[in-house]
Amino acid sequence: MFLINCPYCGERDQSEFVSGGEAHIARPKQPTELNDDQWAEYLFMRKNIKGIQFERWNHAHGCRKWFNVARDTSNDKIEKIYKMGEQPPKL
Repeated sequence: MFLINCPYCGERDQSEFVSGGEAHIARPKQPTELNDDQWAEYLFMRKNIKGIQFERWNHAHGCRKWFNVARDTSNDKIEKIYKMGEQPPKL
């Protein structure tokens, strides 16, 4: 377990939050023009790297708002938390 500093509610236990996966994935401009392999790539393929990953999180047992987290997946250290719509930090 680790603590997450919700940008709206403050620091809370990880158990109050739900991970929404990788952040900053752009939806295809013309999804009807994609073939099955391209659509599957968009839907399912994620980086899942060991190191700094940009993720979406939801404070499900709190304010229920979404925000982004830059987290080191090798040790769960949160480098930066920022609101949806903000640019990812340069790390």
